[in-house]
Amino acid sequence: MDKPENSIFKILLTLLRYAYNYLKNLLMAGLGYFSKPESKIELNKPMDEQPANSRRKGFIYFGLIVILTLFWLNSAREIQQDEIPYSQFLDYVKDAKIDKAVVTEHFITGVIKSDDPKTPAKRFVTVPLWQPDLAKMLEQNKVEFVVRSGENWLTNIFFNWVIPLLIFVFIGSWIMRRTTAGAQSFLNLGNKIHIHQDTQPKITFKDVAGAEDAKQELKESIDFLKMPEKFQKLGGRMPKGVLLVGAPGTGKTLLARAVSGEAQVPFFNISGSEFIELFVGVGAARVRELFLQARNKAPCIIFIDELDAIGRSRGGPVMMGGHDEREQTLNQLLTEMDGFDTSVGVVVMAATNRPEVLDKALLRAGRFDRQIVIDKPDLHDRIEILKLHTKSITLAQDIDVSVIAKRTPGLVGADLANIANEAAIMATRFGHSSVTMADFEAAIDRILAGPEKKNRVLNPEEKRRVAYHEAGHALVAEHVPTGQPVHKISIIPRGVSALGFTLQLPVEERFLSTEDELKDQITILLGGRNAEEIALGSISTGAQNDLEKASEIARNMVCSLGMSKKLGSLTYGKRQHMQFLETELSEYRNYSDETARIIDTEVINLIMEGETRARKILSDNREALDKLANLLKEKEVISREEMLALL
Repeated sequence: MDKPENSIFKILLTLLRYAYNYLKNLLMAGLGYFSKPESKIELNKPMDEQPANSRRKGFIYFGLIVILTLFWLNSAREIQQDEIPYSQFLDYVKDAKIDKAVVTEHFITGVIKSDDPKTPAKRFVTVPLWQPDLAKMLEQNKVEFVVRSGENWLTNIFFNWVIPLLIFVFIGSWIMRRTTAGAQSFLNLGNKIHIHQDTQPKITFKDVAGAEDAKQELKESIDFLKMPEKFQKLGGRMPKGVLLVGAPGTGKTLLARAVSGEAQVPFFNISGSEFIELFVGVGAARVRELFLQARNKAPCIIFIDELDAIGRSRGGPVMMGGHDEREQTLNQLLTEMDGFDTSVGVVVMAATNRPEVLDKALLRAGRFDRQIVIDKPDLHDRIEILKLHTKSITLAQDIDVSVIAKRTPGLVGADLANIANEAAIMATRFGHSSVTMADFEAAIDRILAGPEKKNRVLNPEEKRRVAYHEAGHALVAEHVPTGQPVHKISIIPRGVSALGFTLQLPVEERFLSTEDELKDQITILLGGRNAEEIALGSISTGAQNDLEKASEIARNMVCSLGMSKKLGSLTYGKRQHMQFLETELSEYRNYSDETARIIDTEVINLIMEGETRARKILSDNREALDKLANLLKEKEVISREEMLALL
């Protein structure tokens, strides 16, 4: 049987055989490779071809193997020992059977002499019961002994320091992973820059429907990345920054990735919020690192999403005598965009839906000097977007994409993609073999008006009132000169508070509204409330939203659009809006109390005029109102064809 030392050396030689080539290349490669993590290590490849993260992990594993092997070698002699009683040890000493002994504070180890020369010596270990004459007894019996001050130093370090430290690190890592749910620790100060690898499916302009004007603008950036000498030949330069501005969901990020796919260059994608950390100075360091990596990967694209997270206007009170972390990050971004050369082939792109809050220094020439507005899609673009998102969906023969596009004015690409997905879900829920037009209708109603509240049951009186209310809207919309055609009427409760709705479809895409069209809108909004009063003799709270919209239209006509003969072609009051979020922040009054009185009078006159017109239309068509309300109460949902057949 081999000695333990021989078996250990065989294992060590086997490990060294596999690690030899790796260690040699590791020493040649140096520490410069330990920077960018990738994937697995392959022993048959040279070190300069190995992924950096694999080299780092392999180095750690090899070091642990060496440490454990040394510990094993050092303690192997103590492992293969037989424990004997101390009394038996004293008998062996008296009988001169102990050859060698090692005396420590806690143990006595040694070798027992063998009577047969062919039999290997037997090792022993015992726990001493200290007595003053032990050393004298060993010396008298001619036992060669060594006295040590304590245990083996390597064993002591391993058990007293290494193992407790490893346990502490393991427990701490486990707690951190549990508490952060897989997220990065707040102490992680590294750069979080995502580069889309070439293995991912490329997105090109073919994958982006609509936005033809924006595509044309971006093609110049692609030509610059592919053929920079074309611009440099005539002495021109590519703009340093391209800012994509538009409402949420219009496809700003998708267009940036399409530019990367068309140009076939690396794509650095980072969100504005990822620059900011708990510690001051981290954001600025990340900006420097981002541009450094981009220069090394040139030609490439840097894309900063949600630029307003770090690009807000500087100003206001400065706390604790200095700029805060966000301003330091912005200052570094401005410096980097001023400092890098456009000829190196780095294009900086950014996206935001709040351009009004950006710092003016970002928008000046030499930084983001080209701004591309991504508008909401028009009718033609919505048709193309719907065709793109329904390619993978099994459609029925009755699908008319143009009707779906007409039903969705004002919706962006993300909304249309959601409608296509909801229609497929509806078809699956109802067990259809393909997605029908009814599925798309249900999906649009769900997105625009909210999901149906089937458990919200109206009592007969409430149902009758809602039916007259919606019938009043529909009837007035069909009789005013500029009213858009009614597509559907429903009294099924939806969303949070909607008990019914009347849906109108525009005949054509309109970008302007005349004074007569706005007055007709006010009349249509007031038709439901007046229908309740005419048919039932009282009004209800169901017209609250209608009154809010009518009042807003009337006040805008008077204060913002100059559609008041008494006040003339002037605007009154300054309103601050979020341009693409369609949210009003504040209003500043810049007119006198007398003017305010006239404004109130003009607004009331517009509302009263609309109410008078609505009452006249409904009174003149009272029989049609009753028929339409009764049919609606019976069927709950009426299409345009059914309404026209009744009228």
